[in-house]
Amino acid sequence: MNGPSLDEIRAWPATVNPATAATAFGISRAYAYELVKRGQFPAKTISVGSKARILTSSILAALDGGTQ
Repeated sequence: MNGPSLDEIRAWPATVNPATAATAFGISRAYAYELVKRGQFPAKTISVGSKARILTSSILAALDGGTQ
């Protein structure tokens, strides 16, 4: 399974759901939601009502090593 490229992730909206973010990290949807629940997702997570959202800029920073 190939995940999205950094250029593809840059085209994502400002926030994405954990299932979408999981594809960037090459992890399963279920594991992504588990990490969010534990507060251990590798990118910044925010709550919007009862929904978890992941900041795309934080995904890029985590994957790009801060060299954007």
